[in-house]
Amino acid sequence: MSPVTHFLTGWVLANTADLGRRDRAIVTLAAVVPDVDGLGIVAELLTRHSQHPLLWFSQYHHALHTLWFALFVAGCAFCLSQRRWLSACLAFIAFHLHLLEDLVGSRGPDGFNWPIPYLFPLSQRWVWTWQGQWALNAWPNIVLTIALLGVTVWLAVRRGFSPVDIFSPAADRSVVAALQKRFRSNSATA
Repeated sequence: MSPVTHFLTGWVLANTADLGRRDRAIVTLAAVVPDVDGLGIVAELLTRHSQHPLLWFSQYHHALHTLWFALFVAGCAFCLSQRRWLSACLAFIAFHLHLLEDLVGSRGPDGFNWPIPYLFPLSQRWVWTWQGQWALNAWPNIVLTIALLGVTVWLAVRRGFSPVDIFSPAADRSVVAALQKRFRSNSATA
């Protein structure tokens, strides 16, 4: 799935509980952070025509999609959040939602089904794959992203903050005001 889909999944999950701005950001980040290993694409693209290309993305993408990294992320969430246990549990769930989304919808254009080495590096016995994995740009991924955007807008109108709040509270106030003006006026006239 795309980073946008993972981000929106985390943000929607963070809004299932009464969390403050910081804790919502932590849970949202937990849904995206498994793909930090995908940054290897930069080195791979920059060195692809060299005599010794760095295949960091091809060889290591999904290397952090593991139980151990999920526990690390939940531990960090516990240490950094205000509502420690709730935020850590939601971060753990957000991380696993990322894994689920990748399991069902991250097949590459070459047909490669990205495996998830859940117990790596201690064991290669439990590697998750699904033969029905749809392509990264398949319609189910697009529908899921659109649905998450719809829920995000609904939450922003209803709760008074959006994912923009993670980056800038001032910008978020403008975004939410515009959304509330647009959607509350429409519902009042309907």
